[in-house]
Amino acid sequence: MAQYLLSVWHDGDYPTVGPDVTETLIAQVGAFNQRLAAEGAFVFGAGLQPHDTATVFDGTTPDVKVSDGAFTDSKKQMGGFWIIQADDINRATTWAREAAQACMGAVELRPFQVDAP
Repeated sequence: MAQYLLSVWHDGDYPTVGPDVTETLIAQVGAFNQRLAAEGAFVFGAGLQPHDTATVFDGTTPDVKVSDGAFTDSKKQMGGFWIIQADDINRATTWAREAAQACMGAVELRPFQVDAP
């Protein structure tokens, strides 16, 4: 079974939404997580702290450069992710569509280079 990364993207640090929308998002993502687990597709998932909590380690030179903040300065930020497993890309695509609906935003689907053992 192949593994895939579903990364959740949004504008800015974190979406600014009211409490009603926040409750809806929590419920929808929770239900999505339960479906993933029930079908044996869930490997790991987590939300991320804001991008200003990141530290970048750049090893393109002999002395690793360290800088605070996200790797790139962008309007879009990755806010969380899932690692899932699926029999094929078609099933992974279905999971990605469902993740985007649950998050009410953009989700990128990307296969890993090597299948997990």
